[in-house]
Amino acid sequence: MTGPDLSALKPALPNIKNHGREALREEFKRAGLPAYRADQVMAWVYVRGVEDIDAMTDLPLDLRKRLAATWAVRALDLVDLQTSEDGTRKLVLETADHELLEAVLIPEERRNTLCVSTQVGCPLACSFCATGKLGLRRNLTVAEIVDQWARARAILSEDESITNVVFMGMGEPLLNLAAVKESIQIFSEPRTLGMAPRRITVSTSGVVPQIRPLLEIGPINLAISLHATTDEVRDELVPLNKRFPLEVLLGTLRQEELVSRKRPVFFEYTLMEGINDSLEDARRLSPLLEGIASKVNLIPMNSHDGSVYRAPKAAVCDAFAAEVHASGLRVTLRRNRGRDIDAACGQLAARTTSGQGHSSQPRSG
Repeated sequence: MTGPDLSALKPALPNIKNHGREALREEFKRAGLPAYRADQVMAWVYVRGVEDIDAMTDLPLDLRKRLAATWAVRALDLVDLQTSEDGTRKLVLETADHELLEAVLIPEERRNTLCVSTQVGCPLACSFCATGKLGLRRNLTVAEIVDQWARARAILSEDESITNVVFMGMGEPLLNLAAVKESIQIFSEPRTLGMAPRRITVSTSGVVPQIRPLLEIGPINLAISLHATTDEVRDELVPLNKRFPLEVLLGTLRQEELVSRKRPVFFEYTLMEGINDSLEDARRLSPLLEGIASKVNLIPMNSHDGSVYRAPKAAVCDAFAAEVHASGLRVTLRRNRGRDIDAACGQLAARTTSGQGHSSQPRSG
């Protein structure tokens, strides 16, 4: 069986979704078009979900023909969709140059969270992460980041919507900062998706020089992949720590202009049996994070092929969480979502149901 038709993906043409509102208005003006035409196109693409320029009926016919010949709208195709027993859905997506990436839809009682990728693979080689074993193929474009939202919206029912976006998929977002910032502008632009910045979270392993430039965009949430309470252990788990050790990373987060944001920093901490799950580790967290408005998210390790790490027993995770709570920190012991379809934290590796390549039953969104 052949794969999906990728003819709608036009790599040779500039893509509408590569531009936020102001940037697209400037592009249209340079082409001799009124800026308001960009607003009309963005309303069709983002508000109505229409990607066929010929169907944008409030544009003159000759303009539709011109735009269709000079602009692409779609950047990704859905080649595999897997649904977990807990309702989590993993989308395996293909770019115009046939790279694969993943996005994950996580349903909760009052929201649908979309976890998006920012790179094909990842260069940071965190020892517990399946994505890191892929190495870096390339950065994603703005259109490829935003199109993960479009492809995810296409599989939702009419009474569902995406309420939150987290940049926690494949890749290190702060190593593709320009594209991440522009995509956040699109997600939060009132005339497009209108998502409140507080519903957008960007996770980083600690690319210190890029933290301040990221937060200049507005009151979005910042998440730090911490995973250890000593440099010795973090050097092994997150090799980037050798460049930006804990003192440098956490010292940056204590700077007045970051503390004054009045939004907590979310610290992601993957619990691994015998590595970082001791009560001594739990007791070190509070003094380590002193001076930073913090919330600690504990995540039992999600195993994957080739992983040497395992999750601690439930009682160990509970005791760790209780110790952190007793120290005065806000803490959540996260429920694993999508583990059975390799969609949980640390498991994303662009695998389809056939194990590699395209699914035997591709679905287009």
